[in-house]
Amino acid sequence: MADTPAYLKDAKALLNEHGFASSNVWYHGTSSALVDSIKAQGLKRSGDQVLKRAAKKTMATIGNSYTESIEPVFLTQSKELAFYWALQAVRNRSVRVEGDEHAVVFAVNLPEELNAKVKPDVGAASLLLLKEGEDYMAYLAHIYQESGFDIPNIDLMTADRLAYLNVLGMAYLNTDINVSYLDIITG
Repeated sequence: MADTPAYLKDAKALLNEHGFASSNVWYHGTSSALVDSIKAQGLKRSGDQVLKRAAKKTMATIGNSYTESIEPVFLTQSKELAFYWALQAVRNRSVRVEGDEHAVVFAVNLPEELNAKVKPDVGAASLLLLKEGEDYMAYLAHIYQESGFDIPNIDLMTADRLAYLNVLGMAYLNTDINVSYLDIITG
């Protein structure tokens, strides 16, 4: 796991005994290859169309059908957590797309009417049961420890919905996000 750049380290300021504090400022991590598209069109649900097309092509090649689903825009209240997901986006793209990409984090400054629609990502429970989720939980445990808190002890199957938001920093917005609400975070 790459070290989080200092300008993205914000967990100590956001963490308290209840988890991560929330406001109307959220973060979204992605690959540098998508920056121009995001700056032109905003954050779109179902995100990376290059990966969607590649998955569809792969499934057709092996004789299976591919049903594309509309995924929401995934958000977190921490730049540090968004950086983790940005690294995952770069890794996932590197399997199917050649190029020199790096992790990028966008700040998402939502007006109140959109901020009220941000939901805890309880659907992440299935992801967290996989190897990728185990890696995230280890990353999260490190952040908690660095910030002087105990490692989160959460039962993913029985946890309260808000624990996904507060303790795990996982949220989503089920609408596209206009470019006027976005700022790329730079060092």
